[in-house]
Amino acid sequence: MTRPKIYLFGDSITEGCFNDDGWGASLANHFARTADIVVRGYSGYNTRWAVKVLDKVFPAKDNETAPVAVTVFFGANDACLHDRYACFQHVPLDEYKNNLVSIYSFFK
Repeated sequence: MTRPKIYLFGDSITEGCFNDDGWGASLANHFARTADIVVRGYSGYNTRWAVKVLDKVFPAKDNETAPVAVTVFFGANDACLHDRYACFQHVPLDEYKNNLVSIYSFFK
């Protein structure tokens, strides 16, 4: 029997979602024995990098492996100020929007 899958895709906030009382742990508890929670959180990633790894991180689409739900939590790293320490993570707002559309389209 294959259980439905719920993908959690995002940055370090997603990566740490199973820490004590984390939101990922709450989801896993809520969907215990009914769905598998699959965490794909990447510390430091922004939407630019996420778009580049989508097809490597998630299996090819078919009815057996298609998720029933996907969360996408990116933005903290994208919002880094472009003239500060973490400027290499900064993504301009228009590109951020386009990247989110690309991520959404990948799962559609």
